[in-house]
Amino acid sequence: MAAASRGPGRLPAEATAFVGRAAELDALAALLGRSRLVTVTGPGGVGKSRLALRAAARLAPGFPDGAHLAELGRLRDGLLLGRTVLAALGPAGPTARAPLEALAHRLADRRLLLVLDGCEQLAGACAELVDTLLRAAPGLRVLATSRQSLRAAGEHLLPLAPLPVEPAPGRADSEAVLLFADRAAAARPGFRLAAANRAEVALLCRRLDGLPLALELAAGRLPALSVEQLLARLDDRFRLLTGGGRTTPARHRTLRTAIGWSHELCTAQERLLWARLSVFAGDFDLDAAEYVCAGDGLDLDDILALLDSLADKSVLERRDGEPARFRMLDTLRDYGGHWLRTGEDHRRLLRRHRDWYLSVATWGEVEWFGPQQAETAERTRLAHPNLRAALEFSLAEPGEEQSALALAGTLWYFWLGTGRLGEGRHWLDRALARAPEPTEARAKALWVTGHLAALQGDEDRARPALAECHRQALDTGDRRALAHAVHRRGCAALLGDDPARAAELLDEALRHYTALGELDTHVLTAMAGLALAHLSLGDGPNGTAWAERAREHCEQHGEQWAHGYCLYALARARRQSGRPRAARDFARESIRLAHPLRDPLGTVLALDLLALLAAEDPTPDPYQARVLQGAAHRLWTDLGTPFFGSRTFGRPHRACARRTRAALTGQQYEEAFRLGTGLDLDAAVRRALGA
Repeated sequence: MAAASRGPGRLPAEATAFVGRAAELDALAALLGRSRLVTVTGPGGVGKSRLALRAAARLAPGFPDGAHLAELGRLRDGLLLGRTVLAALGPAGPTARAPLEALAHRLADRRLLLVLDGCEQLAGACAELVDTLLRAAPGLRVLATSRQSLRAAGEHLLPLAPLPVEPAPGRADSEAVLLFADRAAAARPGFRLAAANRAEVALLCRRLDGLPLALELAAGRLPALSVEQLLARLDDRFRLLTGGGRTTPARHRTLRTAIGWSHELCTAQERLLWARLSVFAGDFDLDAAEYVCAGDGLDLDDILALLDSLADKSVLERRDGEPARFRMLDTLRDYGGHWLRTGEDHRRLLRRHRDWYLSVATWGEVEWFGPQQAETAERTRLAHPNLRAALEFSLAEPGEEQSALALAGTLWYFWLGTGRLGEGRHWLDRALARAPEPTEARAKALWVTGHLAALQGDEDRARPALAECHRQALDTGDRRALAHAVHRRGCAALLGDDPARAAELLDEALRHYTALGELDTHVLTAMAGLALAHLSLGDGPNGTAWAERAREHCEQHGEQWAHGYCLYALARARRQSGRPRAARDFARESIRLAHPLRDPLGTVLALDLLALLAAEDPTPDPYQARVLQGAAHRLWTDLGTPFFGSRTFGRPHRACARRTRAALTGQQYEEAFRLGTGLDLDAAVRRALGA
């Protein structure tokens, strides 16, 4: 609609292709169809101006007097606002009226779309101007862009998020990847997305949060750096992403400058909170922000209002859920972190952050035994990025090694209950290497990492870790650590195909727990393990008795996680006693309990058993059985060594494979397995439950 030599206020021609944002464009057009004032909000560099200009170009034919752009980003003096907008409408001859009056007069009988780009520096003045003009000109529509709402009467907001970094269903590439590829091809002719670089480009886009400005500036470095080099040098993204073409607006010349504009909008207290919030690595709630950031210049009672203000300025993103949560883009977080590191508060804030998330883990461990397990798992999942940051700080900071052990060990319920076995071992083994002293925290970390290793089929690591925990517990008189060491050695024996030894150790562990007066998830999983040991020995009555006993305790206390394993043991017992329908019911109920906790281990055990039951049914369904085997295979691969490396636990799978191979053609056998491996956890559970 506009030529390169556009007149004042005319929409500029797009110098580069517009990529993605189809849904946002449609939403913006719909909003402007029913509202006379729409403000696109979002952080610096997210693409507000591009979206607004594309929408204006699309809608301009519907306005007899066209669409006009007023660029306000450089404006600091509110007294110049009216004149700037007036100039955007084109020459009108001299007038003795005040600028705002002249504007109202000029627009009174016009039907046009006015784009006010970059209102954040003068949000209050813009609100007053828009209010006056909309009352004076019934045919006027206003589309504004700002890092905060104008708070004007009748304003409708369209918050703009960064580009998606994951592909939409049916698409090979995300919008962020497509934008980077387009700009990269312009910067380095011949650049194309291909199998050799697609994964690295996708990772780069994720590292840059899908923020369009960051992606464009990164692509502009390709003449000098490869994608691999860009990834390697992203630790200082502000130093790297400099440049931009000669026609790039001054506020976009560097990413630091773009975000600096948001920083200038903030009060001193808001800037201080922004800096302190940079210690958070992901979502956080009000309680966390108050504990970590309040004090020494920020009153506790002011934190909520300051968070709301930073969210209004697009520095923070409000997240759905209860309680309310906030998030800061990594790019904005890095900027705040730069300011925090220039002061003396940095280490103190990192310690307070670590202390808060140690308390989150400690409370989660307490609540894991009871009816709040699903909520505890979800709360810990939301805290996961911050727990990682707290662990990293404790491992890197001299003198904090015991805190690292304590935090990594306390999170046993998260590592085990949600299938993060490998990550748990990563943190535990790093912490153990830095803190060799025989403390309670070390003993706990040893049994946790030993148990995780056993579940991954890593007997070479499990055995020495559990043996050291056992020796230390005896040497120091740590009765609780002794109970856990014996318990996990029993589990390792069960997974190592020695059910007789497993039964001895698990029975001993239960005696230790009884002497301590313990009744918790550990006790119940020991009972379930003892049940499985007896079943593996062919002792159905004892196996059933222990599983039923554990089940009663679970139901009494509302425990779900251990309950799922008890039901799995009962399913095994019912199958062994020739009651396949009851076995199937117990296995499905086991999945129903495990899945809300996102426990892939409990789910995959029941899946494999359900597959065998489907193949053994009086009216067998070998195709369904093989699909479930494929789904289980995918989960086992994600967890580590299939069936823990155990012949005993792999027996149902092998028996099912023999039956289905005999019942299906070769093509059906392979096809069903491929179908199963293509199912994610949710889809696999739906299939297993017959949904």
